[in-house]
Amino acid sequence: MLSWNLFHGRDRPPDPSLYTRRSKWGRRPERGALHAQVNRSLLPEFSAALARDPWGVALLQEVPPRWLAPLCAATGAAGASALTARFFGMGLRGWLADFNPDLVGAWEGGSNQLLVRPPWRIEEVSRLTLTREPQRRRMVGVLARDAHGASLAIGNVHLSVHDRAAAALEAELAAARLDRWSGGAPMLLGGDFNLRPESSPEIFDLLERRFGLTGAEVPSAIDHLLVSGADRSPTASPLPNGWREPVDAGTGLRLRLSDHEPVVAEFALRARRVG
Repeated sequence: MLSWNLFHGRDRPPDPSLYTRRSKWGRRPERGALHAQVNRSLLPEFSAALARDPWGVALLQEVPPRWLAPLCAATGAAGASALTARFFGMGLRGWLADFNPDLVGAWEGGSNQLLVRPPWRIEEVSRLTLTREPQRRRMVGVLARDAHGASLAIGNVHLSVHDRAAAALEAELAAARLDRWSGGAPMLLGGDFNLRPESSPEIFDLLERRFGLTGAEVPSAIDHLLVSGADRSPTASPLPNGWREPVDAGTGLRLRLSDHEPVVAEFALRARRVG
């Protein structure tokens, strides 16, 4: 299982001096010692990174809405999405973002997307609006089933930022909806929570106590993969930076995709939960 905030399909090299007005307004690449900063569509690079990793379920946040079909095609997955914020006039916004992604930024509109690969298949899709203010936050969920008939209820969220109380309430609402919808099947709730176990331990305690969701074991992390009704091995952990650093053909330097590290974990499902 993998969770990754795609930063609206943009790159984020570690050298801040590469973020220049020339790049933002003139779409000129900037070169550092190891990394470049480019201002163009990075759909091919994100697609290639996701395609080569052996995940079975991918939870993606801050995804350009128009990327669902090409990401599914590139990875051999089926998918579902939920539009989040700034979705009015997405056609024009998307065209502008493809032309100058750094200038448009988050104003292109966003989505949470959920991809599953065989042997998993999507049987049902559910969406839940968690809040509308100050920015709309939504969960996209699927009920997936494998070739042996095992079921897994999956929810993907990107919770409110700069307001821990709001994010905690959204996490509880998402977990409650997923629990009701699962029909007792094992659950996976993941994504960008914008909540750290070290500063918000009470919400993770509540998710474990009420819904059996565990896995928030990295104190400083905000990207989580929480499971109920499954054995976890190993703990969710970030992929190394090299995983998201393809070589840019135009500059010969590395691109660092997104401002978030992808996190991964493996699960072995247990029998259906009771109660």
